[in-house]
Parts: sequence; C-alpha cells; structure tokens
Amino acid sequence: MPPPRRRAASSPPSPLAGPMVLYGRNAVHEALRGPRAVAQVWATERAAREPWLHGAPVRLAAAEEVERRCGSPDHQGICAEVEAYRYADAAGLLARPDALIVALDEIQDPQNLGAICRTAECSGATGVVIPERRSAEVTPAVCKASAGAVEHLAIARVRNLADFLLVAGRAGAWSYGADGEARTPYTQPDYRGKVVLVLGSEGSGLRPRVARSCDELVALPLRGRIESLNVSAAAAALLYEITRQR
Repeated sequence: MPPPRRRAASSPPSPLAGPMVLYGRNAVHEALRGPRAVAQVWATERAAREPWLHGAPVRLAAAEEVERRCGSPDHQGICAEVEAYRYADAAGLLARPDALIVALDEIQDPQNLGAICRTAECSGATGVVIPERRSAEVTPAVCKASAGAVEHLAIARVRNLADFLLVAGRAGAWSYGADGEARTPYTQPDYRGKVVLVLGSEGSGLRPRVARSCDELVALPLRGRIESLNVSAAAAALLYEITRQR
C-alpha cells in the first residue's frame, strides 16, 4: 500500500426524502431490526403469525390492501411504512481503518443494486457508494432485492464517481475496477488496507474517466461462451476474493 495521502472533502449526505412503504418479509423484518422508525405494518392473517412481528405496530389487512399500499404484487403478505432511508457520508466511509467500499458506476437496475448490497453487507464491506444521477437509489424494490441488507449497510451518494475515486486515493485507498478486458487477474492484487472495488453498469461497464481513475483494472476468468457475468455475480466473486485475502 502507498503511504496515506491528504484527504480531500467529499459531498455531504443527500437530503432525506419522504417515508416509503417497504414490502416483502425479509425487507420488513430487517427494517424492524434496523435503525429506521417503522410507523405501521400491514399484514395478512397468515403473514401476521411471524414471531418476529411480536410487539410491532401490525394491522391486519387483506392481500389486496397490502398490494394497494405498497404498489407491488410481490409483497408476500406484508408491507410497512418506514421513515426515509438515511444515506451515509462518503468521507466518513473513507475515514474507517481498512475500509472496503463498493463503488457502483451507474448501476440502474434495482435488482442488481439490491443484490450487490446484500453481498456487500454479508461480506463485511464498509459501505457502498453510488452516483446521485443515472443510478438506481434505495427504493422499496431495492430493499426487497437486498433481502433487507440495506437496513444494516452504509450507502453514500456522490456527485461524481471519478472525483470520489480521486478523493479515495488521497485518503490512502487503492481503487480496483472490474473490467473483462483487463490483463490483471482478479486474484493478483494485494487487497489489504483501504480498498475501493469499482463495478460498471450492466450494459457498458466502467465509463472511461472512471476506469482511468482506478489504480488498477482486474478481470474475472470467463471460460464459457457467454461474454460477461451479471454485475451482481461479479461483485460476489470479487468481494469474497477480497475477503479471503483480508
């Protein structure tokens, strides 16, 4: 690792939006376990039998009412109104000793964002950084796709991802971008210390300026006929290699 470089300021946390209605058993369960205030839970008679709902503000509702309140047929018989998601401060993530941060370059599919957040939380990552524009944000769909992991994971939004990577370098972090054309195998770098793992969008991968802002680009082996992995699958493989080394 290089010697620590001077830390630069990053953008402050984004302002809070209004409350949201989460849906799905895991999403509601983790919201009840997490820091967000839960104002009301609506559950069908069957879903209301879950033991983890004991003491929660539950109101019995028909499946049709649950769907109407959350706007999705994938509710699994339960939804809940919770306060707005509180985004973290990117500079605060970088200040953590041996931080492991996942930076996402314009990931727009809520399912992919949720799946990556689930893996990041399970693998012990410090947090996730997403751009403020042209990127999925934390919505009820993302909460469900993450199986509620977003309730326990710090997620920060930044104005410009390439600028954030420069800030990360000044904070003593090394940034590794995932690129299928890279010459460096994903197992080769030393991932100890502060690390930012950078993953590109579903269609075009890393944007040129973001790729240039990385210290090194790494590739996963592809030995079949398909040209690329889903970004959430790539995130899982890379995060657990980093975890193995650390």
